[in-house]
Amino acid sequence: MPMRTPILALLAVVTMGLAGGVGAQPGGVDRLYVMDCGDNAALDQSRWSPGVNVGKPIDLSDNCYLIRHGADWLLWDTGYPDALAEKPVTSPVGTSTRAKTLASQLAELGVKPSDIRFVAVSHTHGDHVGNVDMFPDSTLLIQKAELDWAFTPSKPPPFKAPRPVRPLEGDFDVFGDGSATVISTPGHTPGHQSLLVHLPKTGWVVLSGDMAHFKDNWDNRRVASMNTSAEQTQASYRRVADLLAEKAAQLWINHDKPQSLGQKHSPEFYE
Repeated sequence: MPMRTPILALLAVVTMGLAGGVGAQPGGVDRLYVMDCGDNAALDQSRWSPGVNVGKPIDLSDNCYLIRHGADWLLWDTGYPDALAEKPVTSPVGTSTRAKTLASQLAELGVKPSDIRFVAVSHTHGDHVGNVDMFPDSTLLIQKAELDWAFTPSKPPPFKAPRPVRPLEGDFDVFGDGSATVISTPGHTPGHQSLLVHLPKTGWVVLSGDMAHFKDNWDNRRVASMNTSAEQTQASYRRVADLLAEKAAQLWINHDKPQSLGQKHSPEFYE
């Protein structure tokens, strides 16, 4: 089957010389900021936990994560569009809002969009790619399977193309020193991915994207109704569980609001 034009445009702009390890700094990741990237007052929890808590509302957080590695910056996910700070959006699913813009949080840290070397997205749903176009010069780290799935004529493009992009086919050591590794965890979408990060004081952390939407779903290995593959979801659960055990790592679940409320948020940081 011939490759579709948007994907051709994306793949044609792959930034050269960005193999993991190029420009890597000794010492690995030294800071991780939890950024407030929105909230969703959802009307029915069972959208994410089929058959469980049907009709029960749930508040979901939406976090982004800014990682400093020496002189380099990596942004993991970009959250809801900043425009929601001025105009919340209500849909049949619930009401999505932003208390702070991503732009203002970066400015508070003295970080400009042009300073961000890499933007990596767990997947292409709108609450994770809402501000990708704020970073036109950053190299986008995304699974090729996700690009192929997202850029089809039947759906609006999730962000502008062409742009600098590194299409991944599996895991990827971002800085070449093992301190930040993209982990392929398909199931929620065909090219869903997570990020394994090591911090000197905090230790290992898995930023799990939407592999599970809240702790109860993780604990019970539930598959959300919109997931593209239950089989891949369960395989990803097993893979991440093995990583957590091997690394004695923490699992940070993006949309789990109780967990998010207990975390330090930018301008505070983990190290």
